[in-house]
Amino acid sequence: MQHFPIFVALAGRRVVLSGGGEAACAKLRLLLKTEAHLTVFAPDPAPDIAAWAAEGRLRLLRRAMEPGDATCAALFYAADEDAAEDARTSAIARADGALINIVDNLGDSQFITPAIVDRDPVTVAIGTEGAAPVLARSIKADLEERLPTQLGLLTRVGKRFRRMAAALPAGRKRRAFWADYYFEAGPRAVDGVETGDAEARAQGALDALLARHLSEDQAPGHVFFVGAGPGDPELLTLKARKLLDTADVVIHDRLIAPEILDLARREARMISAGKEGFGPSVAQSEINDLILQHVQAGAQVVRLKSGDPGVFGRLDEEIEAVSAAGQPYTVVPGITAAASAVAGIGQSLTQRARNASVRLLTGHDMKGFADHDWTALAKPGEVAAIYMGKKAARFIQGRLMMHGADPATPVTVVENASRADQRVIATSLSGLAAELAAAQLSGPALFLYGLAPRAAAEVIPELPRQEVL
Repeated sequence: MQHFPIFVALAGRRVVLSGGGEAACAKLRLLLKTEAHLTVFAPDPAPDIAAWAAEGRLRLLRRAMEPGDATCAALFYAADEDAAEDARTSAIARADGALINIVDNLGDSQFITPAIVDRDPVTVAIGTEGAAPVLARSIKADLEERLPTQLGLLTRVGKRFRRMAAALPAGRKRRAFWADYYFEAGPRAVDGVETGDAEARAQGALDALLARHLSEDQAPGHVFFVGAGPGDPELLTLKARKLLDTADVVIHDRLIAPEILDLARREARMISAGKEGFGPSVAQSEINDLILQHVQAGAQVVRLKSGDPGVFGRLDEEIEAVSAAGQPYTVVPGITAAASAVAGIGQSLTQRARNASVRLLTGHDMKGFADHDWTALAKPGEVAAIYMGKKAARFIQGRLMMHGADPATPVTVVENASRADQRVIATSLSGLAAELAAAQLSGPALFLYGLAPRAAAEVIPELPRQEVL
């Protein structure tokens, strides 16, 4: 991120602009919505600028800008539509201490003006750092359609009501009140009402809503065991996304992608409870205690687990701890790594005439390398997804071959399944350990035993053409 988004308070502050053409008019239309003191330098201003000056909305000096003209200015816009003059005026403003923006010159600008959706006092700023202004305008158009025109009125009334709302305890109960107002009671109250009456209706809705929320007990704490999927944020379920947006506390695994953690509510408390096979880990008893500590305090707790919480996620132990303490819980499934990995190589976990079952195995358990029914797995056509197998690769290879597995059996290793840095290694059972050692994998990896990636160059038969009627 090269440009950090902020909202600058301009009320009573000076903003200077040099230029009198269309570029200057475009910037001024936005700036005139603020409470800044605007000064424009333009020897030959456009009629709109002259009209705004006549109305007293800005100060117009019909001359070129000179040193000292941007003194005490918070912001400066160079909109001269001439590269040499833009460079001259921006140098003056920079020397006078103002932050400068040069229209259509991102490289030399110190700040940029985003596309804006205005529902005063709600303002949505959309920026692409100059890379895709067409995309920014498209996003702006979408938001303009989605945000109700009365949103500004509801927000202005709500702003004056904030002191009254302080009667509610801070945290979830107060958030529930405001969510009810902005998304339910408020819009219902002003829908179809004339502007003159809408403010009174919105105020009435707030009064009634506050009385109701004050009389209601706060909802008890709740634990949500949520699957975060294999890593790609777009594979997060809608329910998981909503829960992250309302959580008070998020207790997350070590392997959760940062992009998914960023989706949590900004005020939520984020607690890492990482585990690593044969490495440093937070004890399960500590994790259980953390969950109980926060849910018993009345928090909405999201226990965020990689993949699906019910697949090698020690879900049962945490549910037992929560249940023993008499606390409510909900399990929200996620896409497990096996489903994502097999999709990434263009295969399926089951196939008619090949295998009617599939095994989900772990490479190690609490005692070390995990033992399985190797004889059954070694039969031709068997398929297994092996989790946490990197350090157990040689052990798995040896056990399978000892029990008669064909050394040529395909094995596909998928590292960081579904993520941008996903890596696929196609090998065989006999070459598994050596290939892994050479690859030096650093991320989580899953073995797809009995599956090879579908050939990328597979010929797709041409479909018969149909006549256009």
